[in-house]
Amino acid sequence: MPFLANTPVEKMTGPYGRRWWALLVLCLSLLIVVMANTSLIVAAPDMTKDLGLSSSDLQWVIDGYTVPYAALMLVLGSIGDKYSRRGALVTGLVIFAGGSVMGSQVDRTGLVIAARAIMGVGAAVVMPATLSLLVAIFPRHERAKAITAWTATSGLAIAVGPLVAGYLLGDHAWGSTFLINVPIAVVAVIGALALVPPSKAGQMGRIDYVGGLLSIVSVGSLVYATIEGPHFGWGAGPVTAAVVAGVGLLAFVAWELRHPHPMLDVRKFRLRPFSGSMLAVLFFFFGTFGAIYYATQFLQFVLGYDALETGIRLLPLAGAVFLGAAITGRLTPKLGMKPMVTAGMVIGTVGVFLLTQVDKSSTYTDFLPTMLLLGFAIGLSVSPATDTIMGSFPESELGVGGGANDTALELGGSLGIAILGSLLGAAYRDKLTGLIGGHLPAAALDTAKDSVGGGLAVAEQVAKNPTGGSQQAQALVDAVHESFAHGVAQTSLVGGIIMAAGTMIVLAVLPGRRSAGRHRTEEPVPAEERELTDSL
Repeated sequence: MPFLANTPVEKMTGPYGRRWWALLVLCLSLLIVVMANTSLIVAAPDMTKDLGLSSSDLQWVIDGYTVPYAALMLVLGSIGDKYSRRGALVTGLVIFAGGSVMGSQVDRTGLVIAARAIMGVGAAVVMPATLSLLVAIFPRHERAKAITAWTATSGLAIAVGPLVAGYLLGDHAWGSTFLINVPIAVVAVIGALALVPPSKAGQMGRIDYVGGLLSIVSVGSLVYATIEGPHFGWGAGPVTAAVVAGVGLLAFVAWELRHPHPMLDVRKFRLRPFSGSMLAVLFFFFGTFGAIYYATQFLQFVLGYDALETGIRLLPLAGAVFLGAAITGRLTPKLGMKPMVTAGMVIGTVGVFLLTQVDKSSTYTDFLPTMLLLGFAIGLSVSPATDTIMGSFPESELGVGGGANDTALELGGSLGIAILGSLLGAAYRDKLTGLIGGHLPAAALDTAKDSVGGGLAVAEQVAKNPTGGSQQAQALVDAVHESFAHGVAQTSLVGGIIMAAGTMIVLAVLPGRRSAGRHRTEEPVPAEERELTDSL
């Protein structure tokens, strides 16, 4: 058996023999691009201290990855379809590793953001390539099981990222959380060349670069406005970006409807299984990523867990993902995707609503049910939705299908972190102002109101100040903890309501099992079979 997998999928006469090993490579590639975001959550405090990051700086260190990641997936997925899906995977891993090396070595905020942006570009190549290769390699009767494993990997990365980062931060600087990506990427590249067969679209026309550019402008502007506006005010920049996103979206739809070979055939949104699944992915990750984002902050800043302890306490979420994935693998073929997707969304919504009970005396056990429910919901509902989305695309557009699914996922997560994070910040500031508004100098109060980390830093300074002392410092710490807990509870109420509304919308849009069968896209008939049929 040769070391390199050189036979293209399109020329194979039967299922690829090493497809499950290939799936392991695809899941490993997916793991590191998702971990790049989740690991930063626990590395953020060390980065803030070392680089002197403001709230705005930290937000863009996080989201410098998100903007190119979300904006480029559709276009880069199409390019992978046209030229080489495996080539796209390897190229993306190399770009991602290069950005990781840069991020581990620089010591200025702008360069860290640039490194994260490079990593985001690499991730935008890798993620749709993993899904398109998966669908190309696996026969239809095994595809749902493979997508379930892919989905479980995403959930695993949510917990493993903080765990690995926490372990590294125990003895190393925050740069190690970037550098750990490099050996994993190298292993994934070698595995891709050895185990993942080449694949590309057999009959694909010219790439719709105009539509691709419009999609980049629309999604990129929307993500930028969503990040910048809620956190830092709706000034000229965010408002302009929001307008550009709206105009760009209208232009994209108009162009795609007229183009003979569109980047994304927007008529697919008329298909209820496709549009309902896209909405399910978006709404689900809106609530899930938002809740995990601020729950992790509570564990670190209020309960005082270090990075490793926080990562360990997220592990039940990963276990629940695998349980949900195992159950959906057995029940979806029997019950259909609609019951599984909506059940998962209901469970996730309940998990978010549970956090409305959080107060300053809450402990880790108050967060554990939410972690378990969110993890179980990810495993239960995301893979059937993803399977439906990918099944809506012909072989020549698998990369586009992966890009569409992943854009919904990343856009939902970005909206959740940005909008719910902004609501959390506003609730925290209002509560803290009411508790200590007249007891701190204006500059110190502004710092304390900026973030929970800023409030605790001010408390440390108060303890060291002769005019303050430990008693006043402890009072400030208590006020900060109470304000942040209040923010978590209020934000979870809003997040739960949005999730509940999304669940009702998805329930209304997704068709029943019989109706879904009429909408399902059939696999394209190979050219040889069409010619034989015509000759008969």
